[in-house]
Amino acid sequence: MKKTFLQLALLALLMVNFEASAQKQQARITVKETQFYKGDKPYSYIGTNYWYGSLLASKKVGDRKRLLRELDLMKKNGIDNLRILVGGDGGKYDFTVRPALQYEQGKYDADLLDGLDFLIAEMGKRSMYAVLFLTNNWEWSGGMSQYLEWNGKGAIPVPAIAPNTWPQFMAYTQQFYSCEPCMEGLNNHVKYIIGRTNAYTKRKYTEDNTIMAWQVGNEPRLFTVENEAKFTVWLNNIVNLIDSLDKNHLISTGSEGLNSSNDDIGIFERTHLNPNIDYLTMHIWPKNWNWFKADNAEKTLPATLENAGIYIDKHIKAAQNLKRPIIIEEFGLPRENENLTSSSSAANRDIFYNYIFNRVAESVAKKDVLQAANFWGFGGEGKAITADGKWNPGDPLTTDPPQEPQGLNSVFSTDKSTLEIVKKYNSKFKK
Repeated sequence: MKKTFLQLALLALLMVNFEASAQKQQARITVKETQFYKGDKPYSYIGTNYWYGSLLASKKVGDRKRLLRELDLMKKNGIDNLRILVGGDGGKYDFTVRPALQYEQGKYDADLLDGLDFLIAEMGKRSMYAVLFLTNNWEWSGGMSQYLEWNGKGAIPVPAIAPNTWPQFMAYTQQFYSCEPCMEGLNNHVKYIIGRTNAYTKRKYTEDNTIMAWQVGNEPRLFTVENEAKFTVWLNNIVNLIDSLDKNHLISTGSEGLNSSNDDIGIFERTHLNPNIDYLTMHIWPKNWNWFKADNAEKTLPATLENAGIYIDKHIKAAQNLKRPIIIEEFGLPRENENLTSSSSAANRDIFYNYIFNRVAESVAKKDVLQAANFWGFGGEGKAITADGKWNPGDPLTTDPPQEPQGLNSVFSTDKSTLEIVKKYNSKFKK
């Protein structure tokens, strides 16, 4: 009997030690001059976009077993940096994230908040880092347009529902920077999320080193040159608010770069003068910008690499001027002939990825400002259910937002050639 009691006591002690080990804090990510540091060591990486992570972590609508498998696979390939949506908002329209974290202004889905906590806790166990973006310029997760609708500006002109309404959507969304209750609503969301304590780790978000950075939003943009002053005031105010709430974590804006700045690198620099912005970001989308044509890949891929190089160089120069590190935090390319299935060739994508990763590696070797990249994105075990890739609530999530064909830009768990390239470069950075 004594032996059984001692065995149970020892088991209990081991479990306590295991839990303590699981909750142990990892090193904090900081910026010194134009470099990232993990603790006292330089930190560079090839990470990914994993916007749907907290949805996948939901008890009710997610799949936690799939989540854990995907986190383990990413970690196996050296991916330890994930860019994640803290949203979405509204969730009443087709082609938008559903269910929504903030289903009405100031009202939150407790299950999805729990999912966010669970995701961060599991990432912490694996020494992974999260960049959490707090709103979205685009309608697919509600974001700024949803705040406008909530505050009396009329129904959102969702482009995927009403074709050829992109000009109307742009004109609608640019009102955000003149809408005081909209900006206040977003401020309250920022306060609510940053003020949260994780239900699994019992750690305040402001004290959790698993969070690398708070990001204002996904691709906030001016829309018009005339909007620069209002945009800059808003951006400075929300950046300063985040800084006042949390002194322990980095802040970035989530800007595309030139495309968020009316194709004017001077605007990009001017809108990022605030010293509380710790690092800069740029996004590269060759298909969307008509550089790359999947039906003419042989001719357009070389031009894509050339254009990407010019684009990167312009942003490196801006980052050097501002003396900040910069990340290529979104970039993607479709598979052969825009096929949506994981069995189709990703050879052109691999060439593009290799080019981006090599630019990062060259910069890191020189201790220049380009320090990391997050590809778009990791679709894991997700897949397209319909022939046209349309996503419906309940379908497996991929990294492609609900308004885009599922699988269009996703790197799946079975994409061994792509993941081998990712692993190769991450191995270089972690030597």
